[in-house]
Amino acid sequence: MFYQFQDDVTTVEIDEINSHYVTAGYVTAAEFEKIYDRFGFSASTVQSVKANDVYLHSRFGVEVYDDYCFTKMNIKDASDITAQRDIIAVYIKKNLLIVVDVRDKDCSTRDKFLASLGKYSPINITLEKLIYAFLDSLTGGDSNAIEDKGYEITRLEELVLHGNAGRDFSLQLLQMKKELLSMRNYYEQLIDIGEALEDNENEIFDENYLRYISNFTKKIMRLRDDVELLRGSVVHLQDAYQSFIDLKTNHTMQVFTVVSMIFFPLTLIVGWYGMNFRYMPELQWRYGYLFVIALSITVVAALAIIGKRKKWFK
Repeated sequence: MFYQFQDDVTTVEIDEINSHYVTAGYVTAAEFEKIYDRFGFSASTVQSVKANDVYLHSRFGVEVYDDYCFTKMNIKDASDITAQRDIIAVYIKKNLLIVVDVRDKDCSTRDKFLASLGKYSPINITLEKLIYAFLDSLTGGDSNAIEDKGYEITRLEELVLHGNAGRDFSLQLLQMKKELLSMRNYYEQLIDIGEALEDNENEIFDENYLRYISNFTKKIMRLRDDVELLRGSVVHLQDAYQSFIDLKTNHTMQVFTVVSMIFFPLTLIVGWYGMNFRYMPELQWRYGYLFVIALSITVVAALAIIGKRKKWFK
């Protein structure tokens, strides 16, 4: 479907598109394959559009041609970074923006595209404003999502400080790092696109309105910087958790050391009186057994008192 901006936003057929007016289109990959040659787009870009098996970590740059730009984008939802991402291809020509639906099962990207059409008045619309409105819609709720992740990291910090971190805590941190890395790569992709469009190599943009593209790039840079701060917080949280584990291990070893130190004299006493020499003084003593018991209790009590004064027990 194509939408043309005049006094109002109206739907038009391909043959009715007037190049003097800003036009936006959202089509499927199958539809685009039938009409791409009418706009003078390269067949090689169409093959790239058809290849929808994009790897999760891939970043597609901007291809600049004489009279248009082409890019392919992985769309991520910052509130659910693990969800299957949408994939679109974007063609930008003088007064023309075409978004190709490569993979958009829930129609979320299409809805964002349609919403962006009404951001500016049709009378004052420009191609730069339209591109800004669409790209900005892709990251509309990301600031709140990043803030929520910040609160989540703070909650994990409290768990560490209160000693309530569970056995799967390390896995939680690892998952958080993976999500933040994925978000950072997504924003890097958008920054690459914004900077390439700002260069305006084929001069399809009006220099007076390039500030809209620049504003989008700056916004994404801020989002990327926020994500980098969160990634740093996760790294510090990992260090804090490891320190907590080390401290817990040291405390356990300290307990074992104190217990060993208290009961080692008992081992010595038992070993001493366990020697069956014929002429041992206490061997035939009537109260020898009771004496060894009393001696053992006395030694343990004495070492316990000394340990308490020396603060061995914490």
